[in-house]
Amino acid sequence: MMTHTATDPIRHALSTILGWFAREWEAKSQSDLMKALDQQELEQIAEDCGISRGQLLAFIEAGPHGADEMPRMMRALNIDPIEVEFRMLRLYRDMQLTCITCGAKAQCRKDLAEGHAATEFQHYCGNIDTLNALRARPEMLLEA
Repeated sequence: MMTHTATDPIRHALSTILGWFAREWEAKSQSDLMKALDQQELEQIAEDCGISRGQLLAFIEAGPHGADEMPRMMRALNIDPIEVEFRMLRLYRDMQLTCITCGAKAQCRKDLAEGHAATEFQHYCGNIDTLNALRARPEMLLEA
C-alpha cells in the first residue's frame, strides 16, 4: 500500500515548474534560432510555408501559443480545426495570422472561458467572415 507524504505536493509543484521552464526555454530557443537566420533563409522558410516573410516574422514573434485562441474559437463554433488545417492549410495560416495580431485577445479568452464565444465573437473577431463561411460547410463541422 502506497502512502502519500507531505513531499508529494512539493514534488508535483516542482515537476510542474520544471516542465514550464523546459517548455518556455525550448520555445525561446526556437524563437532565437529563427531570429538569427539571415534574410535569404527567412525568405526561403516563408516560401516553403506558403506565407510572406512578414507573416513568418509575426509568427516567430508571437511564439508557439500566439494563436491558441483560434482552434478553441473554432471548436466553440462547432468547426473542426483539424479538418480545416488539413483541407485548407493556407486559409488556416491566414486565420492564425489574424488571430496572432488581434487586439481583442482578452475579450476572446474571457468569452471562451465563460462559454459565450459562439454568441459574442462577431463583436470583435477578425476572422468572423471566414468562421461564418466555414460554419456553412458541413464537411468542416465537428461530428455530433
